[in-house]
Amino acid sequence: MTAPDAITLSLVSHTNVGKTTLARTLLGRDVGEVRDEAHVTEISEAFILIEADGAHLRLYDTPGLGDTVRLLRRLRNESNPLGWLLSQVWDRVANRPLWCSQQAIRTTRDETDVVLYLVNAAEEPEQAGYVRHELDLLAWVNRPVLILLNQTGPAHPRDDPAPEAAALRDLEARWRACVAPWPIVRDVLGLDAFSRCWAHEGVLFDRIVPLLPEASRPAMRACLAAWNRRNQEVFRTALGRMAAYLVQAAADRQALAAPARDGSLDLGGRFSLRAKARAMRALRERLEAATRALVGELIADHGLDGQSSLRLRERLEDFTVTGAPRVTPGLGAAVGGAVSGALGGLAADLLTGGLSFGGGLVAGAMLGALGGAGLSHAYRLALGGDAPGVTWSDTFLRDLCRQTVLRYLAVAHFGRGRGGYTDVDLPEGWRRVVDEAFARLDDRLAAVWRAAAPSGSGRAEARRHLKAILGEATRRALAAAYPEAAPFLDGTGGGLQARRTAQG
Repeated sequence: MTAPDAITLSLVSHTNVGKTTLARTLLGRDVGEVRDEAHVTEISEAFILIEADGAHLRLYDTPGLGDTVRLLRRLRNESNPLGWLLSQVWDRVANRPLWCSQQAIRTTRDETDVVLYLVNAAEEPEQAGYVRHELDLLAWVNRPVLILLNQTGPAHPRDDPAPEAAALRDLEARWRACVAPWPIVRDVLGLDAFSRCWAHEGVLFDRIVPLLPEASRPAMRACLAAWNRRNQEVFRTALGRMAAYLVQAAADRQALAAPARDGSLDLGGRFSLRAKARAMRALRERLEAATRALVGELIADHGLDGQSSLRLRERLEDFTVTGAPRVTPGLGAAVGGAVSGALGGLAADLLTGGLSFGGGLVAGAMLGALGGAGLSHAYRLALGGDAPGVTWSDTFLRDLCRQTVLRYLAVAHFGRGRGGYTDVDLPEGWRRVVDEAFARLDDRLAAVWRAAAPSGSGRAEARRHLKAILGEATRRALAAAYPEAAPFLDGTGGGLQARRTAQG
């Protein structure tokens, strides 16, 4: 056993189940070698996971187990001369995978405090015949075992998270029942190396605390608190980036066209559909570039490689025209009365500045075709003198806020063991969870958009308020998906076991 302030975990599993993949995900860096074949890892390697106040938590990535029956026989017989010769000399040359497994198990026995035993959750526990032999082997090691159910599938919640969570609990219960004959197994936890997040990892470290000797638990709690502080700092950085990105989108504006040199409006083309389409495209391209930049920063913040290649799709209703007329019914009637015959219906279109994206008339094009200095003057009067431009609508910004949280969740759930980051779609249930998290925050968002608008004067304050809103919504979403992780989301640096201890 290691010293009380040095806690060692060993990842152990059948070959090609995903130990190195999980090690990369937990460590946040590339270690070992990942290939879709057996016995890729040949030696046990130790890596520091967390350090805090003189305590440290390290993780061994070990070679996969293969012929476990022969391995256990070798280990049990190594005390006699022939057994020693077979295990230390013959196997090293004639059966290297078996020799590597022997070295890994000896290291696990001599240096490990808790064994993290990975199993493939896609296999039924009753049908995974190799498991009982490997648990016999771990019984020889005689260290507490926490079984991790790997390859559980995409990050939940899916369409209906309740059955999904219930199914995972049922799977954990069936594994507990299946391994009950081995007292060394102390706990079972579903943790997919490909799709977990920092909140879920906190549950893993918290579950390790009661498996340790009493003297080692303070060091583990210190490491857990340090781990949580580190992840909270990454989380706060991400919230700041997201808030700045959204405020910039709310403040962005694309002017349509400048007035003619003589001061009159270019009624023939200034407000044409083509001009508006160009303005919308420019606005969308800027937001698309900003979105890719944001996701790239989130990827780097989470210790991942890769980049986003997403494309945004805008709809006509996503845009709002600034400089649109502020026309009272009386003014509309006056403008309508200023014209006669075929122009009588023009006042209705003037009420929207001739810039509605629905099926109304385009007033600028109509006036340009008919001419008339008087009508040009009335049109400028209806516009209120503002230079028209295009911005994002409040409705679109509200949806963009939700999409931004979903993009954060996609990055936070992307395990490094999967390789370079690529854009992924979270299960549809995440959208519902995020919508519920924002349900009571929309009124606060409306005030943020007003402050951040091109004509607003409080963008710094808007960023501060928006960061708080995003933090509240994201924590609610994570707590809904991972109820056991809720204590890790408040930024205090504690955990379930720490709170239980404090409460006596």
